[in-house]
Amino acid sequence: MQTTIASEPTSTGEFDYAMLLEQARAITAGEPDLIANLSNLSALVYDQLADVNWVGFYLVREPELLVLGPFQGKVACIRIPFTQGVCGAAARTHETQLVRDVHEFPGHIACDAASNSEVVVPLIVNGRVVGVFDLDSPSVGRFNEQDAAGLTQLGRFIETLNWASL
Repeated sequence: MQTTIASEPTSTGEFDYAMLLEQARAITAGEPDLIANLSNLSALVYDQLADVNWVGFYLVREPELLVLGPFQGKVACIRIPFTQGVCGAAARTHETQLVRDVHEFPGHIACDAASNSEVVVPLIVNGRVVGVFDLDSPSVGRFNEQDAAGLTQLGRFIETLNWASL
């Protein structure tokens, strides 16, 4: 199956997250392998969102520890404890983290010195965190509340994928 992806900002200049969600559903439909789906989803979002330099997943592979999963961007940190960084905060609090300037975030982990803003969505399946969906930008203030809400909605979809295959 070949899927054509095309998305542009809406007339208000805001990104069309509903279209992105439709695209995510289309490229994962019928595929049971979680890693394959997470790989394609990170590629989709990296391709569709402007001004991002890293999009990917950290997966819980040990208690209270996130381990690098599928991503697009530069080489990344491999292991992040729940007690550290923006990803750890999302996993620990079960809440999406919107950070306009990562240099002002206590305990920020600088995996890529070029990253200046970040959104991290916790992924929760059956009441437990299974991973996080992480996006970085080189621009301070790149992400806003609309981005956080749209990416959180995409995260809710990602939670419905086949996590048992992990």
